[in-house]
Order: sequence, then structure tokens, then C-alpha cells
Amino acid sequence: MPFGTRVTPDGVQFRLWAPGCERVGLCIAGVPHEPVLSMTVCSDGWFELTVPDAGVGTRYRFEVGGGLRVPDPASRSNPDDVHGASEVVDPAAFDWQDEAWRGRPWEEAVVYELHVGAFSPEGTFAGVIERLDYLVELGVTAIELMPVADFPGARNWGYDGALLFAPDSRYGRPEDLKALVQAAHARGLMVLLDVVYNHFGPEGNYLHVYAGKFFTERHHTLWGAAINFDGADSRPVREFFIHNALYWLTEYHFDGLRLDAVHAIIDDSVPHILTELAARVHAALGPKRRVHLVLENDANEARHLGAGRYAAQWNDDIHHALHVLATSETDGYYADYAEAPARHLGRCLAEGYAYQGEISTYRDRTARGEPSAQLPPQAFVSFLQNHDQVGNRAFGERIGQLAPAPAVRAAAAVYLLAPAIPLLFMGEEFAATTPFRFFCDFGGELRAAVTEGRRREFRKFARFADAAAQAAIPDPNQEETFAASKLDWDSLGDPVRADWLAYYRKLLRLRRETVVPRLRGMAGHAGAFETFAAAGLRVRWRLGDGSTLRLLANLSGEPVDAAAPSGKMLFALEAAEQGELGPWSVLWTLEESP
Repeated sequence: MPFGTRVTPDGVQFRLWAPGCERVGLCIAGVPHEPVLSMTVCSDGWFELTVPDAGVGTRYRFEVGGGLRVPDPASRSNPDDVHGASEVVDPAAFDWQDEAWRGRPWEEAVVYELHVGAFSPEGTFAGVIERLDYLVELGVTAIELMPVADFPGARNWGYDGALLFAPDSRYGRPEDLKALVQAAHARGLMVLLDVVYNHFGPEGNYLHVYAGKFFTERHHTLWGAAINFDGADSRPVREFFIHNALYWLTEYHFDGLRLDAVHAIIDDSVPHILTELAARVHAALGPKRRVHLVLENDANEARHLGAGRYAAQWNDDIHHALHVLATSETDGYYADYAEAPARHLGRCLAEGYAYQGEISTYRDRTARGEPSAQLPPQAFVSFLQNHDQVGNRAFGERIGQLAPAPAVRAAAAVYLLAPAIPLLFMGEEFAATTPFRFFCDFGGELRAAVTEGRRREFRKFARFADAAAQAAIPDPNQEETFAASKLDWDSLGDPVRADWLAYYRKLLRLRRETVVPRLRGMAGHAGAFETFAAAGLRVRWRLGDGSTLRLLANLSGEPVDAAAPSGKMLFALEAAEQGELGPWSVLWTLEESP
């Protein structure tokens, strides 16, 4: 790795890309008076120094910009938060025992998204390990960690990471994260990691002081100046993020990455950074391991998906359609799905995106998306909840607080048994009543600005038009906002919670035993759909083994006329009787190939 430290027989080699500096000093913590060691100037803005007396555990910072001491941007460990000294870590020290692990095929993925701090009572990597057997019994095959890169303060969603190579110390040490990955592999679970390559967090990022070329004013995003992926001197910037991806996949044995909001990554060069990153990852890891790259991309760009590129994209369209059907909410971005939501859902199930170039009213009447029917269903990740769709609500309400239970059960039966890859958000499987709110722990003036900004963004909603309603929105910086978001595992003693858990286990068992074995080899143009009545839907798919999977659903509170589909009945929720399909009914059938 060109960035960070390297443990060698001659000591520790320290490197920093600081094209904005004429001189860079290295400060070793714990040494009397902490002398500043002058680093050697190399070509292209690099500074380098090997220190014979340094070793694993050495704490250090760089002195730049007239005496400012900053952590290593590629720090593997920062025990005292984003402003503190970095720590030298030996990447080869962990005793890996998963040599036989090669990953799992993507079509087997049932993903469980979790926030390390809020998932378990301990809020640590070790706390997640304690729940792995539960997740196996539930029927998931992959866990996805929300970002763990070092963030400022004691709590954060993770999307404000400042040191992208250092697991946040609140969750444990680097070896604790490796132990989590290894423990998951021992149980047959893949582990995916959410990474953020579209911006750095607003606190603890010192790159602008000594490496301003990381950013460009030619492009702007929601967070200000964009990351410089296509301008002068962008090669080290591209390498920083490419090596970050390789770092998590090689040093930590992760099975895949989910790249956050890539529509905010602006790159006018060829190849696009997303294309190069995927090519470098697949070339480096080769056929010896199954590694899956996943995108979040509001632009619905199908061009990035496929063999040798990205395995799948989070499909917000299917969530929005299901949400509108279950809750009848139509404000904000749900307005784009208010008209004929069953049609939008059917298109997602059969073809991938609901918006494949159509005009989005919510996005100022601009065209959104690209044709996607040519892709197999497994190129899309479906969900009824995730951290965004719950946490970006003012009070972090889950779907169970917004929709009647029969509607939620019907929606779950649709997305968990369809050929696309399903994703559950932690606690969904037992209809957790705890919210998942937006939380952080910024310091100084930024603390008040974030609190005010959070409340200001909801002013456009009628229910938050007055100041009193805005003031009731939980303060993201308050510890109780985070505490309220932690899962309540004791609630599983409640018969209602236990019944929901049994329902999800039943659906996932049916998926594992009947649907997944038939998915391999599915091609594009495999699905077709039709709607009827207000919210009636028929979908069929030709599966990889030649069999036909059919869905019949009435996603409304009123009965409709409909005949049961042909084939062997796999699952029935409020089954049809004498040609009538009851409210919130879902039927799945399978017809074997001739």
C-alpha cells in the first residue's frame, strides 16, 4: 500500500503525500520532548522516513502547515479519535484461520444491514460476534456493516468518517474487527462493509491543509468541493481510494463492499473511477475468492452493473413503491411513486429499476435512470427498510409504526421470496419498536450547526412548518438520541415480537430451500408483470433452471377478483377463495420446467 506505514526489518517506514508542503515533520509520541524528525522529500509531493526505533504500537503524527500536528490519513488505528496520534499496526500479525473460505455465490446472498454501535448492548465488534448464531438461525447469509471508518466523537452513523483506513476505536481494535470477520466465515456468513468515497466527514479531515489537491472546485456536491478524481494530480487521489477498497478486502478478508451514494462521485475522465476501482479489485483478487461490489446510485445507471464490474445496486425504487403501497405516504420522493405504485413495484420486480429514463417530478422533472431489463434480477438489492429509509425520517420510525401489520407482512413476503437479492435492516425481522434515528457527536460550532440543519431540512413538510414542531425533532448530538436507537433484544420475550421472528424465519427458509437453488444462471429479460385493480399485481420469472416462479399479490386493504396462478403453491398469505383475493394477500407458485 503506497500510503501509511510499513513495518520493515529496518524499522517502520512512514509516508505522506503532502503536495502543499515544502517540509513535513514526523512526531513520535512518548519520546521525551517529542522531537520533530525531518522527512525526506521525494518526487510528486511525497515525503518519507524510516525510523529504526519505531515498531508495532508506536504512536505518531505528522507536522505540517507551520506546526500543525495531524494524524496519518491512512492510519490503520487511531485510538484517541480523529484528532489524536495514529498507531503503527502490523497488518500480518493477526492469526487468520479462514484459509478454506472462498466466499459464497452472490445469488445465495440474504443481507442483514447493521450498525455496530446500535446492534448489540455492547456496541462493539465483539458484541456482533455474540449474535452471529442468531443471524444464521434467522436465515441470512451475509451481514453488512454500516461504515466503521474512524469518525469524530463517541457515536455516528459512520458516513462522517475522517480516517478511512482506521476502524473506529469505540467498536474495538483492528484485530477485533478481523475476529468478527473470521467468526462470521466460520459460520458460513459473508461480511460486507459500507464505504464512503464521495466525501470526507466535516470534522477531523486535515487533508485540505497539506494535500489540497484531494479536492476540486470544478465539481461540487452536497458536502462542498468534490473529491478530485479527474483533475491535475488526481492519480494519488484515485490510488488512495482504490487501495482503501483493496485494504478492506485483503487485510480484513471482507467479502464485499457497498459504495455509498456514488451519484455524488463526479469524474469526467476515462476510465471513470468506479470502472477502474472495480477492475483493480477483480484483477487483484482473481478467481480465488468470491468478492462482491455493490453500489448505491440514485441515478439508476445500469452501465456499472455486470460481470467484472459491480454485482448489484441498492434498488431504492422497490422500497419506495412498497412503502407507498403499505403506508399511503406520498410526500417527498414518494411523490414519484404515488401514481400506480403497483406498476412501479411490478417493474422493479420484473426489470430492475422503476425509473429507466422516465421523468422524475421530484427531481425537478429531469430524466432518471437507464434501461435495466437486460440485467438479471440478482443485479438489484431489494429492501423494505434500511438505515436511510428509517433514519432519515424526523423521528426514525420503522415501517411497523407507519403501516398496518398485514401490509408489512405482505410486503415482506413479496421482497423476501422474489429472485432479487433481499436486504433486512437490523431488528426488522422481529418488528422492532425501537426507532433508528440520525445521531452524531460533533464538537464546537459544528455541533449546533448540525442540530439546526437537521431540523431545517424538515421545514418543507407541513407537520414541521412551525418552530415548535421542529424543536421536537430529536437532537442528533444528544446521547439519548443514540441510546433510543439501540435494539432492544429483551423484547423478543414479547409473543408479538416472537411471532414476527418466526414469520421471517419461515420466509427465509422457503427462499433458501426452494428459490435460491434455482437462481444460478438467470439471465436478463427473465421477468414480466401486469397490474390489475388498484393494487393487484402478477409477476412471473423464468428461473435459472428453466422453472417458472409466479407471484400474485393484492397490496391493498380491499378484496379483489383474481384467479390463483398455475403451478405448485409455495406460499400463501390470505389465499384466494373462489376467485377472490383478500386484502394484503400474497401467493407464490412454482412450475417445474418440462
